[in-house]
Amino acid sequence: MAAAQGRLSDGAGMDDPKEGERDAMEAAPLPFRAAVDALRAARLRPQIEIDPTKAPRRLAPFAYALEATVVDGEEDLADGRLIMLHDPAGHDAWQGSFRMVTLVRAELEPEMASDPLLPDVCWSWLTGALQARGLSYGEPSGTVTRASSHYFGGLSERPPASQIEIRASWTPREGLGGVPDTASHLASWCDLLAQIAGLPPAAPGDASVVTLPQRRGPQSR
Repeated sequence: MAAAQGRLSDGAGMDDPKEGERDAMEAAPLPFRAAVDALRAARLRPQIEIDPTKAPRRLAPFAYALEATVVDGEEDLADGRLIMLHDPAGHDAWQGSFRMVTLVRAELEPEMASDPLLPDVCWSWLTGALQARGLSYGEPSGTVTRASSHYFGGLSERPPASQIEIRASWTPREGLGGVPDTASHLASWCDLLAQIAGLPPAAPGDASVVTLPQRRGPQSR
């Protein structure tokens, strides 16, 4: 899987936006700007590389996107994208003015890919990550997809491969000033990435990712 551009292996915050993006941000509503600032200031587990990326323009009046890869040395374990949408007028389907949208994917070991309960387990990883941090959210929806690839002809020497993909969205509850706790929602999303990547438990005192069991081995970059 392709790694996200840039790296936060030293735990530093995310880079500042480009000049054109900064101008657009200054014209955005204050709640959206505050929510973006919280995302940019987040400090994450060292194995998670994260960087701002181009956000979709047709889903909401305002949007901000991040892409991330979980790495272990030279090996990619999982990757994903998190998009924060904002409609100041509110959205009936969201039941709020903010919406978090995500795509997370990872390679799977064959025995895990064949588990009939895998989709339910993966969905519980998402909801469990949010609940573990005590976050209030609503209107969750999404899909869990698993796919297998078998190679033939000139590629026949490659072993079969399986992948899991989680697409989901939820409405973060808004706090003071109409601003949701986006930093905590980002941390929960990173918990999900860590879970699907099969990372070992976080080091003692590392509150960036909840302790989760290892699910799979690393895949080569």
